[in-house]
Amino acid sequence: MTAEAFRATDWLAQGGLRPTRQRLALARLLVGDGQNRHVTAESLFALTGEIGEKVSLATVYNTLRAFCAAGLMNEVVVDGARSYFDTRMDDHPHFYWEDSHVLTDAPADQVQIAALPEAPAGTEIARVDVVIRLRATRG
Repeated sequence: MTAEAFRATDWLAQGGLRPTRQRLALARLLVGDGQNRHVTAESLFALTGEIGEKVSLATVYNTLRAFCAAGLMNEVVVDGARSYFDTRMDDHPHFYWEDSHVLTDAPADQVQIAALPEAPAGTEIARVDVVIRLRATRG
């Protein structure tokens, strides 16, 4: 088994997911090289075509949602129509580059959140997403 395949299989096992052909292919693309990724379903779908995998876009969406439900990834919603899926699971902020539609990690040590509101009765704060939107300066 290659190092990429081992990382992908191990990652799926950490989430308690059965290693189907499609899940393994997507996991290899996401974590096979040991690097963290920010992907959209469409960008991951395009990568599957580049490596010759036959996976439908619907399967990519469903698999990314399964990875999130298993605690392997987080979904970062940039706006109502654009979601990114992040393999880095610690709390950290993001830059969203409006001109290129790219999501990258922002330096966490430079963000300070002084206080959060109390969660309503019977709930708890699950996560706080910080997305800093960037665009090129005009003129």
